[in-house]
Amino acid sequence: MVSSPLSRLKIRSRVLHTAPKGFTVMNDLSCMIQGCQGRVYSPAGTQHVCKEHFLSFLTWRRRKGPQMFTHYAGLTMEQRDSIAAEWSKTVSVIEAPTGPAPQS
Repeated sequence: MVSSPLSRLKIRSRVLHTAPKGFTVMNDLSCMIQGCQGRVYSPAGTQHVCKEHFLSFLTWRRRKGPQMFTHYAGLTMEQRDSIAAEWSKTVSVIEAPTGPAPQS
């Protein structure tokens, strides 16, 4: 009787990956926009933004012209902070109303 290669596989315990000391896990971060509760999606300089704000950041940079993408790509994360800070001043967070829902 020939044994299949699958029968020889050994199942090992699950490996949980942890961040090295000094590094922050992405799940522990929050969006850099004050009051935003969105899940972190991408870095904006040394800070982080949710997906909705990331798309807003890309749109804002696109409106600045094609040279902004070339310039931004060549910057270090610390240098990108000033651009992200300039953009964040243009963003406003609209909070959902906390009162009862209107009846129809």
